[in-house]
Amino acid sequence: VQLQASGGGLVQTGGSLRLSCVASGFSLGYTAIGWFRQAPGKEREGVSCIRTRDRSTKYAESVKGRFTISRDNAKNTVYLQMNSLKPEDTAVYYCHSNLGYWGQGTLVTVSS
Repeated sequence: VQLQASGGGLVQTGGSLRLSCVASGFSLGYTAIGWFRQAPGKEREGVSCIRTRDRSTKYAESVKGRFTISRDNAKNTVYLQMNSLKPEDTAVYYCHSNLGYWGQGTLVTVSS
């Protein structure tokens, strides 16, 4: 049972990235998924989450209007589309299932 996060990289300010969180060993269709991030020297913070049944979503104020979370249950994958990236978005991004599983993290670096 694991979550695999990917899609991070180096991008310039204003650029876009799409992160993916793929589950193996269990179905994402039965769990809410959240994206968190941790910048150097800072605590881990919640970025966005998506529920199971109604697919309702939540976003941190700092990313509202720029990030979009979505899920494809057929692919057992949750995505985080990140647009208009800013240097302050630089962090390691983790996905998390409310069953208690964490992905290994993917590094996003936004250059100014």
